[in-house]
Amino acid sequence: MGLSDRPKKPREPLTEAALFDYATASLGRRAQTVAELKRKLRTRVEAGEAGEQKIVAVVAKLKEYRFLNDASFAADYTKLRQENSKLGRRRVQQGLMQKGVHPELVASTLEAAYENVNEEQLARAYIERKRMTQPRDKKEAARTMRRLIAAGFTPPTVFKVLRSWIPDEAALEELDAADADETQ
Repeated sequence: MGLSDRPKKPREPLTEAALFDYATASLGRRAQTVAELKRKLRTRVEAGEAGEQKIVAVVAKLKEYRFLNDASFAADYTKLRQENSKLGRRRVQQGLMQKGVHPELVASTLEAAYENVNEEQLARAYIERKRMTQPRDKKEAARTMRRLIAAGFTPPTVFKVLRSWIPDEAALEELDAADADETQ
């Protein structure tokens, strides 16, 4: 019988003070949204109303101490993804939504962060950062196009970037048609 075969001993539910300590330790390791932290805390309290009350109290105390703030999390997350990873607006938006940030907060944060950003220059910076090479054939061009779209850039921007690499308009139109066929 190996270690993984033994049934796990159920954890004792934490008290409110212990839950607060657990939450601050978790936030000390990595910034989190309110939704992420609540999900994590639910695994450490008893099920039902009593557990939810502990979570609400801990989250309120963390907000009061300014340890937990979705607006600053969203701003920092957006800035890092834009400046370091060179990701497009849609990709950052998806990441924030997955983390449980409120849609209105996501919209306002992205509006502020991307208002003066030239998406074409950002896409070129992404290409440089990822050391992507100029596509040699239609297959590689389609791969590049899918990769840029997955990085959050809009199709018009992707086509502008590809046009600078592939001056032949007929080849680009074939790529567009081929990509439309693949997505259907």
